[in-house]
Amino acid sequence: MKKFADVIVPLPIMGQYTYAIPEELEEKVCAGIRAIVPFGKKKYYTALITRVHEEAPEEYETKEIVETLDEKPILLKRQYDFWQWIADYYLCTLGDVYKAALPSGMKLESETLVEYNPDYEAETTLTEKEQRVLDALSHDTEQCITQLEKATGVKNLLPVINRLLEKGALYIKEELKRSYKPRTEVFIRFSESVRDENDLHQLFNALTRAPKQLAALMKYVELSGWVRPGCLLKEVSRKTLLQEANVTPAIVSGLVEKHIFELYHQEVGRLAKGILHTVPLNPLSEAQQKAYNEIIQSFVSKQVCLLHGVTSSGKTEIYIHLIEQVLRTGKQVLYLLPEIALTTQITERLRKVFGNRLGIYHSKFPDAERVEIWQKQLSEHDYDVILGVRSSVFLPFRRLGLVIVDEEHENTYKQQDPAPRYHARNAAMVLASMSGAKTLLGTATPCIETYYNATHGKYGFVELTERHQQIQLPEIEVVDIKELNRKKRMTAQFSPLLLQKIREALEQKEQVILFQNRRGFAPMIECRTCGWVPKCKNCDVSLTYHKGLNQLACHYCGYTELVPKSCPACGGVELVSRGFGTEKVEDSIKEIFPDARVARMDLDTTRTRTAYERIIDDFEAGKTDILIGTQMVSKGLDFDRVSVVGILNADSMLNYPDFRSYERAFQLMAQVAGRAGRKNKRGLVVLQTKQPDLPLIHEVVTNDYARLFHEQIEERRLFRYPPFYRLIYVYLKHRKQEVLDQAADLMANVLRQGLGERILGPDLPPVARIQTLYIKKIMIKVEQQASISKVRTYLRQVQRMFAEDERFRSLLVYYDVDPM
Repeated sequence: MKKFADVIVPLPIMGQYTYAIPEELEEKVCAGIRAIVPFGKKKYYTALITRVHEEAPEEYETKEIVETLDEKPILLKRQYDFWQWIADYYLCTLGDVYKAALPSGMKLESETLVEYNPDYEAETTLTEKEQRVLDALSHDTEQCITQLEKATGVKNLLPVINRLLEKGALYIKEELKRSYKPRTEVFIRFSESVRDENDLHQLFNALTRAPKQLAALMKYVELSGWVRPGCLLKEVSRKTLLQEANVTPAIVSGLVEKHIFELYHQEVGRLAKGILHTVPLNPLSEAQQKAYNEIIQSFVSKQVCLLHGVTSSGKTEIYIHLIEQVLRTGKQVLYLLPEIALTTQITERLRKVFGNRLGIYHSKFPDAERVEIWQKQLSEHDYDVILGVRSSVFLPFRRLGLVIVDEEHENTYKQQDPAPRYHARNAAMVLASMSGAKTLLGTATPCIETYYNATHGKYGFVELTERHQQIQLPEIEVVDIKELNRKKRMTAQFSPLLLQKIREALEQKEQVILFQNRRGFAPMIECRTCGWVPKCKNCDVSLTYHKGLNQLACHYCGYTELVPKSCPACGGVELVSRGFGTEKVEDSIKEIFPDARVARMDLDTTRTRTAYERIIDDFEAGKTDILIGTQMVSKGLDFDRVSVVGILNADSMLNYPDFRSYERAFQLMAQVAGRAGRKNKRGLVVLQTKQPDLPLIHEVVTNDYARLFHEQIEERRLFRYPPFYRLIYVYLKHRKQEVLDQAADLMANVLRQGLGERILGPDLPPVARIQTLYIKKIMIKVEQQASISKVRTYLRQVQRMFAEDERFRSLLVYYDVDPM
């Protein structure tokens, strides 16, 4: 009986495809392994097999699987169920989930290879570019197009390749590119001539006149623990022998030429090896122990528990004790963080306790390392604790016992683009539930929905109201910068009080953090004569000025241009910057405090994994006096000597057209304030605002989260927002404004037919054009009592209807469920 396999391909396509299994592969194919399949015209993809069966599809003729890539499944049954839940709940495809979940090195790509035709004879004169291509291929007859571009120095090579194809000078060859290569190392062993101890003694005697070769041979015997052929205590790499024996590669090569040694290659992992010396757990304080006991108690009856602990209350220490308790039962722990920046500090704390039982997983790691972590998690020697950011929820876990979501309120847990637009906190709770594990949410400033669920009995609820070692919460002083600006008493972006406090801190060898939630030098530049402002040519936004690069940049699409010397509208040469970002703050601080050591932490200065670590390590070691940053500096970082925190412009966080703006502003300000005075003395926060009488400012000063919650929850009840209603945003994008308007109006009408008054819009989002696409948004508010599965089914039908409509073939429609 002919066998077939259902597969997922890494493309945003609804449903799965069925392929025939060739007879020679029938024994190898099973659910959960990867296979190479042809898809479309001459394209090959790595598909994931989900089911093997004997039912031939009736709608289309099946193609055959080309090759299998795994001997054992790389996708567990529970993971596949989790993927299906994500695709269903977040209204995306399984292909989207597959693409996001697996590291790139586990997804092979089809890459076009160009091959030289040796029988080609030119009938007409070739152009210079064509000749350069053929010259490059004469040295290496098979190259991919990206290689050829580098070799020839010709940009936009496709038209040239096309002409050579038409002339018959080249062939096109489709071949799979394997992006993950296992790391190998050269190892050493005795050749067959060394059979016993007598042979070894003869070699020692023979090498007396070659003392360095003799030293290398003796060191090898010592390192390997060689007793007789086939009996080694450990394998020895060439690199290790060269270091330990302190000899050159030529010495080892000489021993190979004398047929004493043989070299061989062996795969070695990129992950940390060896045993790390661990330290015992720190004892918990009385308040921490009470919270720990309450969490354990709440897990008896609840799947999820919220730990609401003020900043610097020692939540991480409680997490460590909980992890230790779970590991004793033989289970695994997933510890989620909202930002890569945080992993640096917390890694050190966890590694001291758990050693190499701890694995780290995030996007700044090389792809090859992420592949190896995935493979290790499928082995018998998997990590007991995984510390990572949102993508860690996709890793294979065979015995998950606890998920910790630290700083659970952070909106960086929500994936924005591309699909799946999942929320890692909510996804982690579902993953834990499917695995029979518990979830602990920890934060000083809970998300309103989480706090509502905790106070209404859906989650367990534990409070930790005092800082560790009785340290006081920082004193917050509010400064009215509107009044100071009017009196011309501000120096750049700083009030006299903030400058005075920075000066005092520097004199006392203490550190300062300055927070401004906008990167770049200035949000925009403007012509003083006519008011012209440079705009992005692809997006509906002004360009941000980056002084260090002398560039104007779009933070939505990445478009850049040089700063004009004069206004293109009126010819005026007075171009002034408006507003300020972290780069301008850094410039001003260096002018005012020329002797201070200043660092900046934002997206521009932390492009690499090591950049994060360097900035944080330098600040922790006291090599930096003043750290300027965006919201990265607000998140859970623990520095001993920070005595002053400056919030430079609180108002910039409040003026967003979003129902969460006050909640977010409170969370950001409270978290930034929490960085002050974490050891030995009470810290000071200088909060600069033009609206000092705003109730929110008073709530930040008094750290009154309960009052903020009650105000916000009443507003949300009144205006039908979460937690009382579920939100789904529908986004429509098109290159032509008129096509988009027609589609948006039609879709809103169709949605109203099925969902009635739950539909609001279509409206323009705050930025109505990004990357040359015009955008419209429709909001759906679904009450908690309604059947969300029926709503999802209807939304998929509408999406399919628009995809099949010829008028809207190039229209992009997607859903954002539970938007942040």
